[in-house]
Amino acid sequence: MVPEKIAFLFVLAFFLIVFIQSSLDKIFDYKGNLNFLIDLLKIHFSPPLIVFALISVTILEFISGILCLIGIIEFIFNDSNLIGLLGLIIGSIALLVLLFGQRISKNYDGAKTIAIYFILAMIGISLT
Repeated sequence: MVPEKIAFLFVLAFFLIVFIQSSLDKIFDYKGNLNFLIDLLKIHFSPPLIVFALISVTILEFISGILCLIGIIEFIFNDSNLIGLLGLIIGSIALLVLLFGQRISKNYDGAKTIAIYFILAMIGISLT
């Protein structure tokens, strides 16, 4: 297996872990996450919009994580990267939504972390 293919598998595995853990945390601690986000963003956004964003990001993260898992399996057995690529694209959309919230709330350290994840997602996309 060539190094680019191995790197692509590791990027998919990374985002599988990140997005499944993050989405499950949002599902199992919905109220805690919602209260945190309302406190963080209430100056800039209405609570219904924050609820919508939380639900949207949770769904995007979960779908991305599942697609990364399926993408790993598809890549290993069929040498196809289509589903993994879709997982990275959907995950990138989730990261952009999160980045927007971090920047609006002036949480620049959180935005830096998301930027690092986004760069890795772009590397993964470019490996396809």
